[in-house]
Amino acid sequence: MDSPIGVNMPYNLEAEQAVLASAILSEDALSTVMEALNEDDFYISAHRAVFNAVNSLFSTGRPVDLVTVSGELGEKLDSIGGISYLTKIMQGIYTTENLRHYIDIVRSKTLLRRLIEAGSTVVDMASKDEDEAEIILDRSEQLIFEISEKRGAKGFFHIGEVVKSAMAILEELKRRSGKITGIATGFSGLDNYTAGLQNSDLIIMAARPGVGKTSLALNIIENAAIRGKSTAAIFSLEMSKEQLVNRVLSSEALVELAKLRVGDIGPEEMTRLAHALKDVVTAPIYIDDTPDITVSEIRAKCRRLKMEKGLGVVVIDYLQLMQGGRRDGNRATEVAEISRSLKIMAKELNVPVITLSQLNRAAESEKRRPKISDLRESGAIEQDADIVLLLYNPSADDGEGAEPSNIIECIVAKNRSGSTGTVKLAWRGEYTKFMDVDVRQ
Repeated sequence: MDSPIGVNMPYNLEAEQAVLASAILSEDALSTVMEALNEDDFYISAHRAVFNAVNSLFSTGRPVDLVTVSGELGEKLDSIGGISYLTKIMQGIYTTENLRHYIDIVRSKTLLRRLIEAGSTVVDMASKDEDEAEIILDRSEQLIFEISEKRGAKGFFHIGEVVKSAMAILEELKRRSGKITGIATGFSGLDNYTAGLQNSDLIIMAARPGVGKTSLALNIIENAAIRGKSTAAIFSLEMSKEQLVNRVLSSEALVELAKLRVGDIGPEEMTRLAHALKDVVTAPIYIDDTPDITVSEIRAKCRRLKMEKGLGVVVIDYLQLMQGGRRDGNRATEVAEISRSLKIMAKELNVPVITLSQLNRAAESEKRRPKISDLRESGAIEQDADIVLLLYNPSADDGEGAEPSNIIECIVAKNRSGSTGTVKLAWRGEYTKFMDVDVRQ
């Protein structure tokens, strides 16, 4: 293993020897070592060779002892110091009772080496200056995130522990009528199609301006974070954080948004607002209203939030306002890069990512229901999305002077893991609130 120039890589000679000796001497210790460590955890090249020989014997069910390990090493035996070095390892004063302690030391040194290697890579990328600074920052944070994720990897759990968590999940599913396997949206018709928002899914929610896509996304976040206690991240490229909060308060308290904007709130409305505030201020909702943000910046911020607070769902409002890493003047290529990066982010973070998008004018001018092909720069978005939701107001096609309807159609135009169809939602625009049609008041 090469080390960065001028850096003494951390390792513990005695701990590496103790782990190998324990694995060769004890069958129980052998299983523990094979489960906990791999070749890269050993810094000394001779120890990596011995570990590989032991692992080869273990994997094929052959006995592991001084003789068989020597034989498995073959021509490599001389390069590690011969049988005398193996004997020296075996004669160390170790006890298998301390094996876990030895393993922890070895893994700790591995972690330090990985951090040094990551740091060296960061220095190399920054000094070469071949990419934009934000791209280098994203790659740097990804290196640290990957180290952290590997460190948190777990092995076996006793069935008793698993039963407890399984029963907790079962109780929650029972409470939700047994239909939800992901994060509930709060809309029964939509959840019937999706079984909730699923981890690693990219969900595109699209509509023409004014139909309510931002409000629907916020309503879903309210249900996920306030009632479901899932940590939510909202990236608003169009509205300020104060505007978003006003919408949340209007929806939760059933106080007209127009009144919140001017402070014209009566006593009864103030009471409802006070009750709503108790839930809203403690909800795990985090808002970023940075304009012209890139996917790299969003991904970096989400990684940090996941490590510090956890992360359940991400909302981005909206795709056409985002910037790609490459700005060569070809917007179609840039949108394709953004779309693909959002899907990769959803998989990496293992959370659902809801991204709002604009529809072009085709459906509006032709007075028809929208289709996936009506997505602006639709090709790449359609390909990368797991779910595509298109919002449609039928009354918009009734002509000028027609009475507006409070029924909005949520068209499930693409559903990679389920069926497609249409869900009707009741829209209370004064409260920026959607509801199931069968529970509207």
